[in-house]
Amino acid sequence: MSGTVEKYELFKSLHDGDTAFVIPNPWDAGSARILTAMGFKALATTSAGYAFSVGRRDSFAGLSRAELLENAKNIVDATDLPVSADLEDGFGASPEVCAETIRMAAGVGLVGGSIEDATGNPEDPIFDIGAAKDRVAAAAETSAGLPFLLTARAENYLWGRPDLKDTIKRLQAFSEAGADVLYAPGLPDIDAIATVCREVDKPVNVVMGLQGGSYSVDALSDAGVRRISVGGSFARAALGALKRAAQEVLEDGTFTYAADAMPDGEVSKLMSQGHLDGRA
Repeated sequence: MSGTVEKYELFKSLHDGDTAFVIPNPWDAGSARILTAMGFKALATTSAGYAFSVGRRDSFAGLSRAELLENAKNIVDATDLPVSADLEDGFGASPEVCAETIRMAAGVGLVGGSIEDATGNPEDPIFDIGAAKDRVAAAAETSAGLPFLLTARAENYLWGRPDLKDTIKRLQAFSEAGADVLYAPGLPDIDAIATVCREVDKPVNVVMGLQGGSYSVDALSDAGVRRISVGGSFARAALGALKRAAQEVLEDGTFTYAADAMPDGEVSKLMSQGHLDGRA
């Protein structure tokens, strides 16, 4: 695939289908290369997966905009697929900061990204709906002039506020503010997911592997979902495999885990074949 505009057009068209597509979440360039080779049509970054890879927890206070965008650029450079990014809270409370984050994200080759309404403050975890809408509106005004698909996230269910009515109200407000895709992570069941899809007028993203029930692509498509992400769950699955392999060696003194590992030759074929002129 050639340029950013072509990637954006493909990414946008994926949301217009009659069925859901899966957008997996690589956490670095290597995992992006593997997922690209497997045949997915688009990728999305994961702040959680990246945080785990550098030995930190996923939190607003622990991850900077600069490093997350650098990681996103590494993923963009590793694939010819459209890449969307987890842009957390926009890396600041003000609408102006959210708008600047969108400009910077587009500048590293991303064709999409999400802004959420969580504050990062456990005592007051969700922005007032007015402030949240203003933040999305500023991001949407910026993205409107760019090859960039804006996702707006309502975070109630991740912060102990299981209020479906308010969540839908927020998503509707974000749609009015100009968001292209709507997303409420952590919805409890397929009925809640279907209700959200019925009550909003933009494509809906759901995340699997996080919390709540586990549903098939077909079941989610039937409920009205158009995009399915996996958040940090692929990264956690990889960490789980590492832990199980290490436990076998430590506790049993055996190495049977290697039978399930991806062969070195297969991995090598998927990674960059470039050579450095100088290595000093």
